[in-house]
Parts: sequence; C-alpha cells; structure tokens
Amino acid sequence: MTKSPHRTWLTAAGSALAGVAGLLLPVFGTAGAAQAAESGIHVSDGRVYEADGSEFVMRGVNHAHAWYPGETGAIADIAAKGANTVRVVLSSGDRWTETSASQVSSIIDDCKTNKVICVLEVHDTTGYGEDGAAATLDQAADYWVGVRSALQGQEDYVVVNIGNEPYGNSGYAAWTGATKNAIVKLRNAGIENALMVDAPNWGQDWSNTMRDNAASVFASDPRRNTIFSIHMYGVYDTAAEVQGYLNHFVNNGLPIVVGEFGDNHSDGNPDENAIMATARSLRVGYLGWSWSGNGSGVEYLDMVNGFDAGSLTAWGNRFFNGADGISTTSKRATIFGGGGGGGNEGGGDTGGTAPNGYPYCVNGSASDPDGDGWGWENNRSCVVRGSAADTGSGGGNTGGTAPNGYPYCVNGSASDPDGDGWGWEDNRSCVVRGSAADH
Repeated sequence: MTKSPHRTWLTAAGSALAGVAGLLLPVFGTAGAAQAAESGIHVSDGRVYEADGSEFVMRGVNHAHAWYPGETGAIADIAAKGANTVRVVLSSGDRWTETSASQVSSIIDDCKTNKVICVLEVHDTTGYGEDGAAATLDQAADYWVGVRSALQGQEDYVVVNIGNEPYGNSGYAAWTGATKNAIVKLRNAGIENALMVDAPNWGQDWSNTMRDNAASVFASDPRRNTIFSIHMYGVYDTAAEVQGYLNHFVNNGLPIVVGEFGDNHSDGNPDENAIMATARSLRVGYLGWSWSGNGSGVEYLDMVNGFDAGSLTAWGNRFFNGADGISTTSKRATIFGGGGGGGNEGGGDTGGTAPNGYPYCVNGSASDPDGDGWGWENNRSCVVRGSAADTGSGGGNTGGTAPNGYPYCVNGSASDPDGDGWGWEDNRSCVVRGSAADH
C-alpha cells in the first residue's frame, strides 16, 4: 500500500525527496561469488573496505553544496563533530548550476584536508518520472564522465553516488535497467571509484524494486564495487520495517547504507532510534540529512541553525550526541590515521567478522570456557575462529528483534539464568523482552 507522494525538503534553489509507505517482503537471492575491486574503497562479501583491508562503516552527514556553494566551512565543521563521511550534493547542470570538474577537485581536497571520506552525488535526478524537471540517470552518468579527471586517482577517498533518488513513484520499474546502464557507462569511461546507487520511489523503495533487483545490479558492475543506498523517512516508521529492509541486504551479502534519514517527516515519523541502533548492530553505514539549509516547512531537518556549528538543533544533538550517534560510533578512515570503522562500534573487537555476522573473539578460545565456539567479549557474543560456530548464520529464533538488533528470547527469562537480560537460544545470544538489555 502507498501514501501520496511527498517532497521532503526544499532549499533556496530547489526541491527533493518524497516518500510512501509499503510492505517489505524478502525476495531476492545472494550476490554470489563476485569478486570486489581490490584497490581503493571497495566491496567484499557485502561489506565496505578501505584499500588496506580495514572495514569502513560510514557515519556521516549530507551537505547541500550545490545550493550553498558559499558555505565553504561546512565540511570542516561536520568533520569536527566527529563524522567520518560527508555526502555532498552536486549538480550536473541539468537542473541547477553545474558543479565543474575544478569545483569537484576542490571539494575532494576539502574532504581530504578534514579527514573525511567524500560521497559525491548528482541531485538533478531526484524524482525522475514523476518530477518533470528531473534528469535521467543516463544524463547523470554523462556528467560523471565529464568530470572523471577529478575522480581518477581519488579511489581511496571518493565514492560516486550516481544520482539522488533517481525515480519517483511513476515509471520506477525502469530503475533496474537504467541503473545497470549508468554503472556500465562509468566503468567503460575508466571511472574506478566505488559507486553508490540510490533506490527509486524517492529513495525509499516502498516497491522493493531495488531490494528485489540488487543482486543483478551488483553483478552488472564489472568491478563488483557498487553500494546500495536506501533513504529512510516516513516509510520506515517502525523498527520492524527498518530491521527487515537492512537485514535482507546483510543476510544476502549485499552492501547497503542508509544514505539519508531524519528524525521527523511530514509523510510519516521515521524511527530514527531503530535506524541508528540497527545500523550499529549490523555494521551498516548511515548518513543523516542534513547539515543545514532546509526550507519550505522542513527546517526541522537541519542539524545546525544557519550553518552555525555552535548551534545544534534538537535533531543535530540527537544525531551527534544521542544513542548510537556519531560521537560513539564513528571511526575515522584508516587512510587518515584512524583506527578503522568496522565491527568496532559496540566495543573493542578487532578480530574481524565471522560469516554469521558476529565478531571473531580477539582472545580466541580463552573467551569460550565451555568450548562450543561462542565466546563473550566487550559485552557481546563473539565467534572463536575455526570453531564449530565459525559457519554461516543460523538459528531458528522467532521471538522478534530487539532495538539493538539481537533476537528476543523465545523462552523469555528462562533463557537468562544470571538475570542480566541476555539469554542463549539456538546457539546465539538473545534479549529478554523488557529487561535491562532491551534497548
């Protein structure tokens, strides 16, 4: 089912995004054994890595550069708040003033100076098929080919987000073919950066078009280096919807980030707590909308007032300082001297990740006194490398999922003999509903 389309924000120069509600039903298969690119920012087994093999989990902010090119301090201010990524709005010239190759180079230099990864996106495609002013993905691809000189050699620092929300609520069935064609055009032109593709339906994929076709889109990239981006607004107003969508990609070995989200919306109130908690527990990136400059009734999406880094809004304070926010989960990219971003947000685990999604135990079998392959470090389960537990995901728990991403215990407190809220069922940790761990 759907709601009526709705554009979420308008800047002084233009409008964007809308949402509708829908049911999320898992359908597609795994990404298979496709090989990722081995240099620069790249995808492997559904995760994003840096060139040195360190997992990178995006924790960032959207910045509306195309409409506010004079706000040259924004990237530095965002970085100073602890973000490790900035998603920068550019224009292909089809709808707003074109961002030139020299300007793209300047933006990249600004990101590198401030030690944040750049996600660069063309915004002119927003709502194509429903918004008559929107450009096609093919036009966006032509833009990227035209500025490729600014991108080449920057593969360690730059992700190319081909087009923002490239279809509205009309004609979105064409998303799959158009996205594949755009990917191939960029690769044929010699652009080797990691790519990012936004969902249709104003980014929210209520039709599950991206979800159902993600595996084939991923396979269309000769470099197997494409990241999928879902925008979570009114469609994602419950934890179940958030978890269902993100878990589907993770379980199928396909890379996913939340490319935009807010804490409020006129098309429905998104569950930002579930978005941030689930992203943390799944090691999925998120990029909040937006630093500043929203207008036309959605000023509440500003994180700071008037581009003033010292004037956080309620949303900004929640995003940066609240539970699962930037201050506690963002890790600087290792290329800038950071400690790595993946699998380390809920504690100190640095042993890598098992196929079932749990971290490997840093201390090996010493963390596993009963010898079943499951240990306990940094207040969460870990897997002993090479043990019986070091396999794919499993377990038949059907008690639902807690906000922290763990399943609820089917047998309740009977599974929790020490009363700390953490139980054990189906060879994995579970949360006792309503306990101290249920957050």
